Amino acid sequence: MTASVAGLGGRSMRMRRSVAGGGLSLASGVGLGTALLWFSLLVLLPLSAVVARATTGGWGGFWETLTNPSTAAALRLTIGMAFVVTLVNAVMGTLIAWVLVRDHFWGKRALEVLIDLPFALPTIVAGLVLLQVYGPKGPTPIDVANTRTSVFLAFLFVTLPFVVRTVQPVLLEIDRDVEEAAASLGASRITTFRRVILPSLTPAIASGAALSFARAISEYGSLVLLSGNLPLRTEVTSVRILTYIEGGRNGNAAVVATVLLAVALFVIVLLDIIQRRVTRRG
Repeated sequence: MTASVAGLGGRSMRMRRSVAGGGLSLASGVGLGTALLWFSLLVLLPLSAVVARATTGGWGGFWETLTNPSTAAALRLTIGMAFVVTLVNAVMGTLIAWVLVRDHFWGKRALEVLIDLPFALPTIVAGLVLLQVYGPKGPTPIDVANTRTSVFLAFLFVTLPFVVRTVQPVLLEIDRDVEEAAASLGASRITTFRRVILPSLTPAIASGAALSFARAISEYGSLVLLSGNLPLRTEVTSVRILTYIEGGRNGNAAVVATVLLAVALFVIVLLDIIQRRVTRRG
């Protein structure tokens, strides 16, 4: 019995030394392996297949697809609008989160629920809602149907909650005593926000902005009814990919998808670098 207990104690000590030395325990190793396998099956393998399919035609075929007038126009419109919408969301999403956390007003709970509606609504329903309000037969004098403005409006609608919901929890955790201490030392409200609050919020803003951008460049359903999908004018990349697939040109569709993947990765890395520098300076 004593030997058994001693053996168990020895194994326990070895496991603790292994973990302390940077190794993985058996349970951690199994968990890590399962997670990596699951991630590979769901993400890495499909992405690798798309990239491989895009390169089957060689660089010449890749470049030919990108220089197609309709494809180039769709990429410019989608990436450009997604970039502008991300900037707007970074500002307005932070402002809305600030109001929801720091202010108390009638109807606040209703607004909290409404913020999440773009998450809950099917995207085709979102397109129908926008068409009914901002279409040719809407109750307002604003008619953006079949225009580039409709793409901007649809992107704004579906990406609204991302920055709000990532910034809001961070704002709730910020200690107000720090702000009061900065004010007592003579810092203005702008200086306090820039040097005390903003560095804490920047990682959340960057995360929300990255999610917003990724959602925007992949949006499809909310644009089908509102934008008209007009080639060279209001056609976005998701519609362009579908057009290629319906025409049996899967290689061309994979090229466009690969470009979107590269752009999304670039923006995510860029936002991470920006938030690290802002946080460091703060």
